Amino acid sequence: MERNSLLCPKCRRLISMDEPVCPHCGLKNPGAAWKTALWGRIGTFDLVRGLIYTNVVFYILSLLMNPSSMGISINPLQLLSPSETSLFILGATGTWPIMHFGRWWTLVTASFLHGGIMHIIFNMMALSQLGPFVLAEFGFYRFFVIYILSGVVGFYLSCLAGIPLTIGASAGICGLIGAILYFGKSRGGFYGENIFRQAMGWVVGLVLFGIILPGINNWAHIGGLLAGIAVGFLLGYEERRKETGFHRLVGGLCLLGTIGLLFLDILQAFYTLLIHAAKLP
Repeated sequence: MERNSLLCPKCRRLISMDEPVCPHCGLKNPGAAWKTALWGRIGTFDLVRGLIYTNVVFYILSLLMNPSSMGISINPLQLLSPSETSLFILGATGTWPIMHFGRWWTLVTASFLHGGIMHIIFNMMALSQLGPFVLAEFGFYRFFVIYILSGVVGFYLSCLAGIPLTIGASAGICGLIGAILYFGKSRGGFYGENIFRQAMGWVVGLVLFGIILPGINNWAHIGGLLAGIAVGFLLGYEERRKETGFHRLVGGLCLLGTIGLLFLDILQAFYTLLIHAAKLP
């Protein structure tokens, strides 16, 4: 008797429709219609690309908010740089926003802002290279938890160090590097050690950038890197521990919270633009 088959909505491998649990990824009742719809949407959504697009949108918005103060410089690191006022309104973090204005949510939103065209290009190139590996090895929800919490920890450490205003995706990206370091060392073997050595190459590059280039927030990099190692250790990775309901709950809360905070920042930005336009003669 022929058995009906389907692609598991989570891992996309061919399984029998009447399997109570996917033998590949452990998803319970994979044939349920609501799970097929839910995981189908998640599986077709490119999280890394979504993060890149979000960063680009916020960078463009930060320029449009105050185009007259846009940085035009022969220094490529300062080319097309938004004003500090625009960055502050959109959620830059540091001792100034947090200690003086109580804007603690900026520990999340600052990861989506950048100070110039080269700044966002370098960060998005790094995210596009590192993100898919972490997404594949840790899963959708754990990836997002690692990325967001690493940014929060990195920026909090830089705030404790007295950095007045700071932005950028690099703290979260350093968290991805930290997760890769943990994965490579934990997995071991030829593959794991090779991954670990490649991740260490990124760490060396970060150290050199921090020494050579001015304005690099090394505190955020260090905090993000350590947070990525710690969160990777606590949550585990796909090969050792499949994503559980707890992972999905924490990841979903991080995702919804981040979307909500970014949406509020956009509303605040448009409100500021409307107030400014109303004051013009």
